[in-house]
Amino acid sequence: MQPPKISLPYFDIVLERFAEGDTDAEQVFGRHVHWGYWENPVEADGSIADFTVAAEQLSQRIYAAAGVKDGDRVLDAGCGFGGTIASLNENFNQMQLVGLNIDSRQLEKARQQVQPQKNNQIEFVEGDACRLPFPDASFDVVLAVECIFHFPSREAFFREAKRVLRPNGRLAISDFVPVSVFYHLYNFLRKIPTFSINSTYGNVNTEFTLNDYQKLAIATEFNLNLKEDITRNTLPTYPIVRRFFEQAGKQDSANVTGLIEIASRLGLLRYCVLGFEVISG
Repeated sequence: MQPPKISLPYFDIVLERFAEGDTDAEQVFGRHVHWGYWENPVEADGSIADFTVAAEQLSQRIYAAAGVKDGDRVLDAGCGFGGTIASLNENFNQMQLVGLNIDSRQLEKARQQVQPQKNNQIEFVEGDACRLPFPDASFDVVLAVECIFHFPSREAFFREAKRVLRPNGRLAISDFVPVSVFYHLYNFLRKIPTFSINSTYGNVNTEFTLNDYQKLAIATEFNLNLKEDITRNTLPTYPIVRRFFEQAGKQDSANVTGLIEIASRLGLLRYCVLGFEVISG
């Protein structure tokens, strides 16, 4: 069964810039298409080179939350252009690495630029994260790097992750997690004609709180054993993304990103890394 088609305007813009030969866009988003992580954000210099290092550091922080080690079989759901798979491939040995994505265009680029090394095996699969096309108990680790808010159902994804994970398997994600006050701001922003988060980032659900995650973990037989709020470490991302949209002639998207930045700087929308482990026995 073919996965459903979804709206991906953000990737439409990125891929359009690639096709036009925009080397800056390729450097910014050619490997990782997610926010960056700066250990000391005041030292961020706003350059493309600085951001690409920070984006790599964010991927490493998320798979570290899952305790990835040599020899693991790892699924990266929503793998984008394969950046996290590439990072694992470069830093670990004897891995079985699988990247899953619903968009064949992203997978095509991932297959072109990520080749196995260090006795690793790599496979990129087109599929739906809420209906994983893999057998039971077939992975040690499942990752979802900055993509779970696009999934039709977090619960469906968690249940599928639990199904494909082996006993004591680990799940790590990153997500934009709101505080309750955010809902009032978000409802206000939605009344602004030029504020359309969906027309910039596609289908997005940013209404899932940390308390919701704790309940979801219990319901799907996971322990939530790691919670990291890294909002301040990701803030230097916003000027980079706004500049990308402005250079692409997408001022409305730059404005939307700026409003999200304000919510993040006010502490209303938090960027969190969450680590889970299957409850066995």
